Amino acid sequence: MATVSQSTFNQQLKRYYSIYTGGFVGFIIVLGIAEQMGLSNRWIGYCFLFATILLYAVIGITSRTAEVSEYYVAGRRVPAFFNGMATGADWMSAASFIGMAGTLYLSGFDGLAFVMGWTGGYVLVALFLAPYLRKFGQFTIPDFLGARYGGNIVRSIGVVSAIVCSFVYVVAQIYGVGLITSRFTGLEFGVGVFVGLAGILVCSFLGGMKAVTWTQVAQYIILIVAYMIPVVWLSAKHTGNPIPQIAYGQALQKVTEREKQLTADPKEKEVRDILKARADAATAGLKDPNKAYTEGRAAAEKRVADLKASQAPADQIGAAETALAAYPKDVEAAKNQWNKDKGLAARAAPPRPHAEPFPGKDEAARNTARLNFLGIVFCMMIGTAALPHILMRYYTTPSVRDARLSVGWSLFFIFLLYFTAPALAVLAKYDVYHFLVGSKFAELPAWAANWARVDPALLSITDLNKDGIVQLAEIVLGGDIIVLATPEIAGLPYVISGLVAAGGLAAALSTADGLLLTIANALSHDLYYKMINPNAPTKARLAVAKGLLLVVAIVAAYVTSLKPGDILFLVGAAFSLAASSFFPALVLGVFWKRATKWGAISGMLAGLGVCVYYMVMTYPFFRTMFNITVPIADVQWFGMNPISAGVFGVPVGFAAIVIVSLLTPAPEKEVQDLVDHVRYPVLAGDIDTRAT
Repeated sequence: MATVSQSTFNQQLKRYYSIYTGGFVGFIIVLGIAEQMGLSNRWIGYCFLFATILLYAVIGITSRTAEVSEYYVAGRRVPAFFNGMATGADWMSAASFIGMAGTLYLSGFDGLAFVMGWTGGYVLVALFLAPYLRKFGQFTIPDFLGARYGGNIVRSIGVVSAIVCSFVYVVAQIYGVGLITSRFTGLEFGVGVFVGLAGILVCSFLGGMKAVTWTQVAQYIILIVAYMIPVVWLSAKHTGNPIPQIAYGQALQKVTEREKQLTADPKEKEVRDILKARADAATAGLKDPNKAYTEGRAAAEKRVADLKASQAPADQIGAAETALAAYPKDVEAAKNQWNKDKGLAARAAPPRPHAEPFPGKDEAARNTARLNFLGIVFCMMIGTAALPHILMRYYTTPSVRDARLSVGWSLFFIFLLYFTAPALAVLAKYDVYHFLVGSKFAELPAWAANWARVDPALLSITDLNKDGIVQLAEIVLGGDIIVLATPEIAGLPYVISGLVAAGGLAAALSTADGLLLTIANALSHDLYYKMINPNAPTKARLAVAKGLLLVVAIVAAYVTSLKPGDILFLVGAAFSLAASSFFPALVLGVFWKRATKWGAISGMLAGLGVCVYYMVMTYPFFRTMFNITVPIADVQWFGMNPISAGVFGVPVGFAAIVIVSLLTPAPEKEVQDLVDHVRYPVLAGDIDTRAT
């Protein structure tokens, strides 16, 4: 392919991927027929898992390369249309595919902050960064920072920032891979993580960006087909309209009516009262744990003794003995249980109105909700425009014009999923509210038991009021399973569940590929080649890149097995980190000639430092890790959630760069000429780059 013209190359790509799409549709049809003939669910899961990973492996192997430009930037030959599709797959991570609809399901209107932020971010990419970085050329974001600001200090900070935000992001993707493989193949979660890791490595290990690009195009086709089929099916089933975006309003109206019924239902109120009582007891117990533990155990023992003495029915005695056996074994265990039970207060509230913006008990709570909504929009937009693995994609186009066009195509391919996610959330909620709620515990659907086995935190249903009927308040449903479980919830053929799992796997793998490549390239190109061994031969550079890719992947898989947080928080944290560290330095580096090396150093360190500090002080996982006992309310600024830490990091970064730049000497003329070079077009043609 390397010797053919660009137009011939484009035609070949269209033909190859047309054949591939037809083959994939045929594969789904064959598996559907096999299911009707008796093929087991587990084997359907295996077929989707291993067939898709095998496909990605074939693309990765056939795209292997020993050329530096192909390994780092796919030879700069990726057409705008296909780069847009690859960027869409790179972008459509486990958070978008798995977490977006789940967030909208749980948060309703407030979840739209992610849709607005993530799509709006591409406007910033097109206006402020993509064409200018492509005009600059080279291979990585630290490359640009090193050339623009001069010296290895800025480049080193860029490397560290790229590793930090990309590593947090890749952990979320590998978590999604483990979740999918464990559910649809029966493998244990930790084993599923490393099976998925193998799928990630076969895509990127041999061919770098070249292999990742063509794999991501294939993955986008799988994930968008997988996402659209179930929601179209659900839409037709519940509303008679196969266009979910149009049926959305009708389904939302029915969900709103059902919310009012559940709020007034006496059985629901009974369960909410039980939850509130447990939450209140936990809060009281934590005030004096030793006294509360002693009195609680004594009361449980006395109840058993009294029931036996009065010769109470066996079932009452058995229930009392079970309660005593379940009582915490010591004060420390009791404190852990009470801390968990404090969270039941949220479930004790009536159903959250899906269509109501910023619900809250008072104006102060609503104002805090508004601030967090705007904070998420801000961080997701700025973070989108600063993520290294996304910006790297625009190095791969043949020209600056193609870079701009590919941003437009990226936004179109992302729009297809984001325009559908709100409809999927409402249709799934309609199904749960109307068919799961009110059903009998003795007749729970198989999907509920299957998902509860994967992780009780994702799904658990407990008969709290012992009436044998499922109430909404008795269901704990994690947002991460909404998309994956929707086909089963709706009673669709299992082959559709396997298809959705393959789509989720494609989303997670495609983003993980880009992220791991970003980390490995930052280490091998910017650290090893640019700073340690500038005379390293091509073979050594690629060997170092591949070795580091393997090491980073294994470390990320290990961290993932610790389950440091839900998918959406991890992804959101990556956006805040990228926004705080990269965005001010990149934008001012392009648009303000006066920005200096020491300004960039100060801005990147200050922005990243403030962002990390706020996350550590306010996110439960980090608070537990570092044994932080100060109440969260005392360390929160304006009530902002940790996911929106970039709200503080970005302005600090801008301010630091501007102030320090004005206090230090202006950049040399060569650097200012570089700014002119990236800012203005080359009249004779925009293929020109400073380096290839």
